[in-house]
Amino acid sequence: MTAVDRQWARPLPATSRYDATPPLRRGALLVTASLAALSGAVTTAAAVPALWRLWQLYAMLFGVFAAVEIVAVAAVLGWPTRKTAHFAALTAAVALALWVVSRPLGLLARFDPWQPADTVVGFTDYVIAGLQFVALFGLLVVARRRAHPRPSTLRRVSAWIVLFPVLLLVLATGTAGAVAAGDGVTGTNASTLLDSTSSTVEYCRPAGIPLAMDVYQPRTSATPAPVVLYLHGGGLFLGNRKPAGPGALLDGPRFTAVRDALTARGVAVASIDYRLAPAAPWPAPLADTKCAVRFLAANATALHLDPARIAAWGTGTGGTLAALLGTAPGFDAGQYAGVPSTVHAVVALAAPADFTDFTGLDAVTRASILLALGRAPATLREASPLTYAGPGAPPFLLAGGGRKSAEYANRLRAAGDPVTTGDGGPAEVTDFLVTALR
Repeated sequence: MTAVDRQWARPLPATSRYDATPPLRRGALLVTASLAALSGAVTTAAAVPALWRLWQLYAMLFGVFAAVEIVAVAAVLGWPTRKTAHFAALTAAVALALWVVSRPLGLLARFDPWQPADTVVGFTDYVIAGLQFVALFGLLVVARRRAHPRPSTLRRVSAWIVLFPVLLLVLATGTAGAVAAGDGVTGTNASTLLDSTSSTVEYCRPAGIPLAMDVYQPRTSATPAPVVLYLHGGGLFLGNRKPAGPGALLDGPRFTAVRDALTARGVAVASIDYRLAPAAPWPAPLADTKCAVRFLAANATALHLDPARIAAWGTGTGGTLAALLGTAPGFDAGQYAGVPSTVHAVVALAAPADFTDFTGLDAVTRASILLALGRAPATLREASPLTYAGPGAPPFLLAGGGRKSAEYANRLRAAGDPVTTGDGGPAEVTDFLVTALR
């Protein structure tokens, strides 16, 4: 053998051996982790247009991170090597770090940049963080484990069987998160100008977050009209003001039927977004609804409304908030200081009246209460209308059931307050409100 032959027969350096390893296979774990990263990036990108209307710097930051992560996912799926897997894992780690810095630690200035993503589902940003964690973990495992150039068919099939439910969950969660985060892009932007050309207005801006209100004027009204404030349901962590779309899945048809009946009989209707849990902990939803009442009273002239005839109507936990508007004192933080947040009638449909007693609750209901309100007994009492049942309440319509709503009605009656009970149908709700606001 010549010297040249001996030279070529020398073993390759370690770095060359690393580079010469075969590419990673597009196995179940790589695909699942990559789709988790893609879902997290797309959900973040869906919230960028709404965030742009608040602060362009954060919108550009989130948009760049989402775009880079999408490119990283395309790279690892198109050229699955350890380097591309490490790069995709790095982008997931950066996205997760951004969430930790801005949400749990609250270190970003001015306001919480995740709030625009949480306008329909109050934990959308937590979903994004969970997807990024799954992506980071999966990509690191793929990049660090030993390659199997020709794994057995049994090994491949077993991996897909084990991870297929996780893959479906990732896809479903990512799709739902993107739809929820992007819902704020549709519809009319909230205007700060109170004129007849805009039916969607900004009513309050707690912690820098603009909250929107849709105002539906009666068809004919020569004098200032009474107004009913509608509060959507959703357990305090789901839903929004819109009559259509993902946020209206819970009570959209019921809302539109009563809204149209009220406006046809000379009553205006205002429907609002309020901050959702867990992104905004209690008492943020109640403080927002009180601010909405003060907004209507303070701007009654510009909106052609009668400030002495404001009622509240809600379904589910929206009905709980309506009941609290009628009976709970305080919580008047924010704008329009000095303007009363008094309502003159309340409709609460299928509204829970008590959150302090968990006896007989199923696991889902118990979990939803803990997600929305936490475990503190003081908070649970504070959020329960039953706590405030006493004299001086406005006329109430309690219908459709609701946890301890019958006991709530009895306590209000015992205190001398006017209470009506019924089935909560659109005609009954409309007649009650029109009569109460005469």
